[in-house]
Amino acid sequence: MDRLDSLDDATAAAAFRRLVLHLRHRTDAENIDLMGLAGFCRNCLSEWVEEAGGLPRDAARETVYGMPYADWKAMHQGDATPEQLDRMKASVAKNAR
Repeated sequence: MDRLDSLDDATAAAAFRRLVLHLRHRTDAENIDLMGLAGFCRNCLSEWVEEAGGLPRDAARETVYGMPYADWKAMHQGDATPEQLDRMKASVAKNAR
């Protein structure tokens, strides 16, 4: 049995909240770089919240970003370089199970 399966919901929720707060603080870690390194980003977390909680997409994004997505994007997201896009594409390909 995977130990993750035995993790209680309160502990998992606290860890998730800490991750979200960490990502809100680290606005210098752009989504494109997170995708390139780990194959997920704030938008992925938003989609997982949307799926798990039945929230509308905008509400799920605001839950993760702490503000409307358009505002966060305007304040913190730059244009992706070709190198970042290539890393992201290669990283996302590893997500296939």
